[in-house]
Amino acid sequence: MKILLKGARIIDPSQGLDGPGDILIDGESIEKIGEIPDAENCDIVDCHGLVAAPGLVDMHVHLRDPGQTHKEDVYSACRAAAAGGVTSLLAMPNTTPPIDSPELVANLLDRAKTADARVYTAACVTKGMSGNECTDMAALQRAGAIAVSDDGKPVGSMGCLIDGLTKAYELGMVFTAHCEDMELAKGGLMNLGPVSKKLGVQGIPSTAEDNGVAREIDAAARMKVPVHICHVSTKGSVELVRDAKRRGVQVTAETCPHYLMLTDEALESMDADYRMNPPLGSEEDREALVEALCDGTLDVISTDHAPHTPEEKADFTKAPNGSIGMETSFAAAWTALKDRLELSAVISLMSTAPAKILKIPAGTLKPGAKADIVLIDPDETWVVDPNKLHGRSRNTPFKGMELTGRVRVTYLNGKKVFEL
Repeated sequence: MKILLKGARIIDPSQGLDGPGDILIDGESIEKIGEIPDAENCDIVDCHGLVAAPGLVDMHVHLRDPGQTHKEDVYSACRAAAAGGVTSLLAMPNTTPPIDSPELVANLLDRAKTADARVYTAACVTKGMSGNECTDMAALQRAGAIAVSDDGKPVGSMGCLIDGLTKAYELGMVFTAHCEDMELAKGGLMNLGPVSKKLGVQGIPSTAEDNGVAREIDAAARMKVPVHICHVSTKGSVELVRDAKRRGVQVTAETCPHYLMLTDEALESMDADYRMNPPLGSEEDREALVEALCDGTLDVISTDHAPHTPEEKADFTKAPNGSIGMETSFAAAWTALKDRLELSAVISLMSTAPAKILKIPAGTLKPGAKADIVLIDPDETWVVDPNKLHGRSRNTPFKGMELTGRVRVTYLNGKKVFEL
């Protein structure tokens, strides 16, 4: 039976659409959009008051699978993705063991075939994420990897960085870069500033990120190849990316909803759910990130979804960095940006733009495309209850916060994978 989504506000940045209309789904694909009369043998879904948009694309996700599935696995993560309107995601390879072989790539992608979101994966730039010996990227690509990254830490060797950037470009793979000066960051638990000094906690200077961003941009510029900068969090990094684009460097960059919504003041509670890497910054950093999304300096909003157990997060000084984010991604981003950007622009940052960077068939509602669709109520307010989230972990920095905008229904390949 075909599905007719009736009376939605259709927003599709890939076609420049923002207006009322209907969407006809036939099997796994979109058959038609526009004004569509009711038809027999068609399941009609009343979408009045809702926005219909392309499924979101999250290009920075930690599935914790293989090896850390007590925190999350491919199936629990994709349930959380579907609840957040995310229909396509890019898995980072810093698992246990790291995804540095064709066998591990193929195994993950095979298991993900029955999950509630479309899983793509990055593979490691260096073997075992050692930083000093490059992987066989061609073999990893043949197994199904579309990107490479040593996310969690930067590629240690400049030689491997140059080789990795060059080989990824030759293969048409995306090189996504974790940018951090590890010597400057060593031992730090949060942003270096008034809050860290007040708490007596060792801080990480913003130059730790800035130096890393400058290094990756310089390498990409010298080799005349693209690079994608992960989780930008500082004003200095924004300025580096803006300058690089002005100079014609092939750089794209992302930030995350928590950097748009929160600052290091959240850590005054000594709650490790607010500890992530890079750390939450100052209000000046937060405002610079918002402005960078408004002026096009930053290209994408991703989540850096990083699940951990309550036990791991219980001790502020010993806890691992990271927070979950897929289920709250749209709501947190929209809450942060609704007074600065149109809804279509936010959807582009979270769907069409990352799909374009990753070169995947997503981020569009064009007839013939896969029916990956999210129905959103942009005006609904709700309070984040960690115990009602759909993933395995609960370490959300938005707990107890009232957010605006809620995913009501998610379709993947024309199949309803989530309904509120």
